[in-house]
Amino acid sequence: MILVFNKPYGVLSQFTPDGSPNRSLVEFGFPKEVYPIGRLDADSEGLLLLSDEASLNNRLLDPGHRHARRYWAQVERLPTPEGLAQLAAGVTIQGYNSLPCKAWLLDPQPDVALRHPPIRVRKNVPDCWIALELHEGKNRQVRRMTATIGHPTLRLIRMGIGELTMGALAPGAWRELSIKERGMIFR
Repeated sequence: MILVFNKPYGVLSQFTPDGSPNRSLVEFGFPKEVYPIGRLDADSEGLLLLSDEASLNNRLLDPGHRHARRYWAQVERLPTPEGLAQLAAGVTIQGYNSLPCKAWLLDPQPDVALRHPPIRVRKNVPDCWIALELHEGKNRQVRRMTATIGHPTLRLIRMGIGELTMGALAPGAWRELSIKERGMIFR
């Protein structure tokens, strides 16, 4: 079984509390024996897969399998085409060269539900949404990549894995994937 979960802000990608004020997955009523495949930081939102099939972890997380992960990042200021090209070519973060990816400005800008708590707002610093499609998932990678080009991430939402998207799944909601949707992850 594979479940898709729209992980809200402030939720850990684990079932065990870690002593922080963040909530754990235990609060969402998942079936027994499932565990998260990969992770999203507590301050990131969006698509998280859970499964009771241990073999899926390597199939989905190994960069050699090239499963695309799509993110929407709300960043400070409007990145230039050159800045987005720099992201796409790969940037050096903490001594590591990220793999090339796709990076683009979302146009039109998406209408995303407000987050609780809301992001910080700076009256003199505009923000915008960009999209990134990566084939790897290092710790806090998107946030470090956007900071490297001078555009700190204010909010980060994983929108898809492979061809699978969250669709209209509300934050905090989950459902089991159909056989067809399972195939969408591995294409």
